[in-house]
Amino acid sequence: MKGKLIAIITNSLLIAVVVAVSFIGFFGGGVAAVSKENEHLFYKAENGSGVSLMFNVYEHTDNVLKILDVLDENNAKSTFFIGGSWADDNVDCVREIYKHGHEIASHGYFHKDHSRMSLDANLEEIRPSVKLLNMICNIETTLFAPPSGAFCEATLNACASLGLRVIMWSRDTVDWRDKNAELIYSRATKNLEKGEFVLMHPTDCTVEALPKILTYIRDSGLSAVTVSRNLGE
Repeated sequence: MKGKLIAIITNSLLIAVVVAVSFIGFFGGGVAAVSKENEHLFYKAENGSGVSLMFNVYEHTDNVLKILDVLDENNAKSTFFIGGSWADDNVDCVREIYKHGHEIASHGYFHKDHSRMSLDANLEEIRPSVKLLNMICNIETTLFAPPSGAFCEATLNACASLGLRVIMWSRDTVDWRDKNAELIYSRATKNLEKGEFVLMHPTDCTVEALPKILTYIRDSGLSAVTVSRNLGE
């Protein structure tokens, strides 16, 4: 009887360990293991001069052009985190973004999960995207946003070696999932403060919500600025 009890307890502990490991792996253990206190990692600009609308781009070129028009109409500047595979197929659009005075930054090359990658794998995914953007616009890219917000210590180290700051967000509009312009507007503006980074994508609902978002920013005495400007650069 005693032996059976020990076996039951042992098996229960093993199951608990397996479940815990699976849970961490599923939700990105690499992300959870990294402290927010890192000189290369930013969720907002603590002493920011305005609000940064950040567009992560891997698709919807037509909407990117529409967003540029809306930003121009509102005298607003933004940072576009661009996927290398998209940039390679949309060189003219990348140059158009830069020509309009917006900031060009890296979003990796193939939209991979950086939280599960080694230092070398992170470098192999990030470095080509940076080189491509630098070549297209004749600039020096200084910012990187990990796809899906997934990163690990190796990602931070890779970016540090490449001279890149890792940019996350203070609020997520979740516009890639929820196709409701009013909901996107609410998420982007409710209790909005100076120094915030607002994550967006070139979706139809974002194009629809953007004019109203920019009006709110202006009427609140804020300004739409690039991430680098918000960070004091």
